[in-house]
Amino acid sequence: MDGGSESANLTSQARLDSVLDTAVDGIIVIDDHGTMMLYNKACEKLFGYTAAEAIGQNVNMLMPPMYSDHHDSYLNAYMQTGVKRIIGIGRAVHGRHKEGEVFPLELSVGESRTPAGRQFIGILRDLRPKVEAEERLDAVQAQLVRMARVNAMDEMGSAIAHELNQPLTALMLYLQAVTRKARRKDGEPTIPAEMLEVIDRAVEEANRAGKIIRRMRQFVEKRETERLNVALSDLVDEAVAFTMIGARARNVTLNRNHAQWVSNVSADPIQIQQIVVNLIRNALDALAESDDKVIDVETWQEGDWVMLEVTDSGPGVSPKMLPDLFRAFATSKPTGTGLGLAISRTIAQSHGGDLVVRSAAEGRGASFRLMLPAIGTEAEGGQTDAV
Repeated sequence: MDGGSESANLTSQARLDSVLDTAVDGIIVIDDHGTMMLYNKACEKLFGYTAAEAIGQNVNMLMPPMYSDHHDSYLNAYMQTGVKRIIGIGRAVHGRHKEGEVFPLELSVGESRTPAGRQFIGILRDLRPKVEAEERLDAVQAQLVRMARVNAMDEMGSAIAHELNQPLTALMLYLQAVTRKARRKDGEPTIPAEMLEVIDRAVEEANRAGKIIRRMRQFVEKRETERLNVALSDLVDEAVAFTMIGARARNVTLNRNHAQWVSNVSADPIQIQQIVVNLIRNALDALAESDDKVIDVETWQEGDWVMLEVTDSGPGVSPKMLPDLFRAFATSKPTGTGLGLAISRTIAQSHGGDLVVRSAAEGRGASFRLMLPAIGTEAEGGQTDAV
């Protein structure tokens, strides 16, 4: 070989090495026995093996068992029959990292006939960024669907509350009319006293249902924020009474402890009650599978802050949920929207306060604390009771 040819070969080899080293995609060349003859730097990043570790080894070391167990037989079948199953066709496969991680790849295979025999060139592209992008897109689409449902429920809730209010009002009027007719001027009823008592109770329940519906409308109606000078304990008591209605609240002990001489807060009553309702409902959900069903609600003052804490005796918050606990659409509930805590914290912060999780040890219950700035006007509390 003359000097010019040798120089040209060295230049060509240097050029090839440069292309292989700077290629973004992994490039592997194997012989007709599956032994790796070339393995570029991109492959080192993909699989964790160095070129020195990989070259001379069977390529199936880079494959998970689902592929490696059959690769040699597929290669032998092609060599005998010439039937192409993957050569010239790009396809999605999986690779296996040196540490054992299995990850998606796009593989394209070409064939070359050389004096040393057949060789197969594999071009490998990491599909993890593409898969992650698709997952993010799916998550965003799911969030949009959830948001559309939430908006629809807002409108539906207001409409349902409005429609139910009319027949309830009529029912109360009818029951009151029956009661008036049943009582004579001399005070003696015209129907058995037991029946009159039942009617009176029906009037009370219809009136209570009307109050619940009015509160529902207040919660879902779109309106301007209204700041009032209010006692947090009063808002808590109203919200608790509203939330502890229904089957979920049965067999649940709710203890309220309001400290004395707690300053009022400047707040939108409905928005603060939304926070309380959400915290109580979350606590009820957490107690669904617990034998010991207790919720503690406490209000007190620390310096310039008025505090509310809701603690349950449930299983606590999973550590993996903590980073996203107050993020919109993050939920562990099969039917949840993941908006409750996110909206609650936003409301708290818009009032100059905050909402934090105080105790989240799994297996020891959860405790959430609402902090609002005091305005300096004291309101008597001191109420301690259980419902």
